[in-house]
Amino acid sequence: MARLLVTGGVGFIGYHVTRALLARGDRVTVADDFSDAPYPEAEKRRNERDLLAEFGDSPGVRVVRACVTDPDAMSPLVDGAEAIIHLAGLAGVRPSFADPARYARVNVEGTAVVQELAIERGIERFVFASSSSVYGNTTPLPAREDAPATAPESPYAASKRAAELVASAVCRRSPSMRCAALRFFTVYGPRQRPEMAITRFTRAVLQGLPLTMFGDGSMRRDFTHIDDVVRGVLAALELAPTGFRSYNLGSGAPVDLRRLVEAIARAAGVPATVARAPVPLGDVEATFADIDRARAELAWEPCVGLEQGLASVVAWVRANP
Repeated sequence: MARLLVTGGVGFIGYHVTRALLARGDRVTVADDFSDAPYPEAEKRRNERDLLAEFGDSPGVRVVRACVTDPDAMSPLVDGAEAIIHLAGLAGVRPSFADPARYARVNVEGTAVVQELAIERGIERFVFASSSSVYGNTTPLPAREDAPATAPESPYAASKRAAELVASAVCRRSPSMRCAALRFFTVYGPRQRPEMAITRFTRAVLQGLPLTMFGDGSMRRDFTHIDDVVRGVLAALELAPTGFRSYNLGSGAPVDLRRLVEAIARAAGVPATVARAPVPLGDVEATFADIDRARAELAWEPCVGLEQGLASVVAWVRANP
C-alpha cells in the first residue's frame, strides 16, 4: 500500500489512474479544481461520485477541491505522500488560442508549484502529464523523445513543452528525484472529453447525425487507449530512473481520420455520414510515436487494439447518451 497524491484525479485520465491505484490497495488523495473547461465540471462530478461509490467505504480515497497554482492549498495535500502523479492541467489545442495566459499559468506554473512542494517534502517520485503536441509539425516521424521539439503549433503545446523544461531544470535541485514526463498520444476511451474526435464521432454516428471531419481525412493520429495509458503511468511511477526523463505513450500505429470513421461505424454497426470542415488553427498533420524508450525502460507495450478500444467507447456512449 502506497500513499499518493493525484492532481487532476477526477478528469479523464485522472479518474482511470486513480481507480487503478485504489483497486490495487493504494491510498489516494485527489486534488482537482473542478473547473468547467475544457473537461466539463459535470463530467468531473460524475467521476468523483463513481469513485466514491466504488471505494468510498474504505479510507483509501479523499477528494479535495484545490488548484495546483495555489501553493497554500496544495501544501497540506502533499504532506504524507510518497509519490505524486501530476495530471492536472488545461488540455486542448484549439481553446488554448483563446486564453494562452491561463494555459501557461496552469500548465507551467502549476507543475512548478507541485514539483517544488514535492522537493521540499523529500518526495522522490514525480510523474506528470505532457503531450505529443510538444513535437509540432517539424519533428521527424515517428517522433523520438530525443528529437527536437522546438516549434510548438499552439499555446497548449508550448505550455506542455515549457513545463517539461522547467521540471527538468528543477530536478537539478534534487538529484535523487525520479521525474517522468509522459507524452500522451491522443488518449481515448470511456469518459474522454466530450469534444474529442472519437467520442464526438461515436455520439454522432449513434444518433444518426453527420459527423464533422476536419480537412480531407488524411490527418493521422496515434490513438492510444486509456487502459494502455494507465499501465504506462503506473510503470513510470515504479520504473522511471533518477533524473528527468520523457516517455512517449502511444500506440505506435497512426490511423488517418477516414479509417477512424470507418472503424467507428463498424464498431457501432451504423453507417456514418460525414460533413467536412477546414483544419483548425494549431492542429498538426500527424502524430506518430516511437515507443522504444518506454518498451526498454518501463517494460511497457500498448495492448488495446483500435477495434477493441472503439468497442469500449461505443458501449460507454450508449450507456451515457
